[in-house]
Amino acid sequence: MDRQIQSYIGQIKVGAAQTYKNLTAYPVLSNHPSALDYITLDEALKQGLIEIAEIDKDGSVPELKLTNKSERMFLILDGEELVGAKQNRIVNTTMLIPPMEVIVTPVSCVEQGRWVYKSVTFYSEERLASPALRAMKAEHVRNTVRESGEYRSDQGAIWQQISGTATRRGARSNSMAMAEIYNQDKPALKSYLEHFSLLESQVGAVFLINGKVVGMDCLGKTDTFAKVFKKLVESYALDAIDWFDPKAEVKASRADIEGFLKVIAGAKTENHKSVGLAMDLRLDSQECVGFALAYGKILHLSVFARDTNSGSLEPRSRMQRFSSRRTHRRQ
Repeated sequence: MDRQIQSYIGQIKVGAAQTYKNLTAYPVLSNHPSALDYITLDEALKQGLIEIAEIDKDGSVPELKLTNKSERMFLILDGEELVGAKQNRIVNTTMLIPPMEVIVTPVSCVEQGRWVYKSVTFYSEERLASPALRAMKAEHVRNTVRESGEYRSDQGAIWQQISGTATRRGARSNSMAMAEIYNQDKPALKSYLEHFSLLESQVGAVFLINGKVVGMDCLGKTDTFAKVFKKLVESYALDAIDWFDPKAEVKASRADIEGFLKVIAGAKTENHKSVGLAMDLRLDSQECVGFALAYGKILHLSVFARDTNSGSLEPRSRMQRFSSRRTHRRQ
């Protein structure tokens, strides 16, 4: 395991579980935050410090042009949705954007049926892709960055995943937009969000759905985590709603969290130059897939559990098998 990840894992503590229906979150706490000064994507967009647009007037599905117009650094998280321009996209990996620079940003389309300008530049609806989608994308990116140095996804698989979820949730739209799934489940997402709260010194959380660890997202600073807390919980709740089974017995155990942290500690890592500043550390094992962004200290650690029962290396296989047994069940 990378030394920086080892140091980060070694100093965190796990708080008491918070649970609503089939979603459980174990808060991750730290008293050793990064001192790096940066702001989030949503803050930068609201303040007009950043401009994100198509790569040129014709556009290119897997990349956008990002212009930092300020002297500040920005942290953009893997899976954050960019809305507008010719089609909505999600960011393929977490990035630290340097001041006053133009960056070609790797993205994936989450709106298959639109290729026409909705706006000149992109804006934020403060949404994050679901962990199932991000886990699958992390697998793709791990492979492409290893082979070519490019942070690319399998766009066809992304569209297929969104289409399947939209069909199950009754959230199909003309453009097959991921956003419609959020809109469809907005009341349920609100209910989930109301049952989870931030703790002092919280930098992240390990999330379980139906009693099984799904993933962990941790940031380098408490204030950064607080700013993305709402969209992060809603993203995990999106899969919890999709996988909901009223007959299932939900059991969450601290031992499962400790076991998952050991899995992360035992994962192989590959270091790559990130988009923008910092180093991208890709984690991989039979039991997890994920990454960390490091710049002196860990700025974002994101790891997803694989389904080892089937022997599949695809982290999405658990959802596919579960969903194939479901009807169009609603909460």
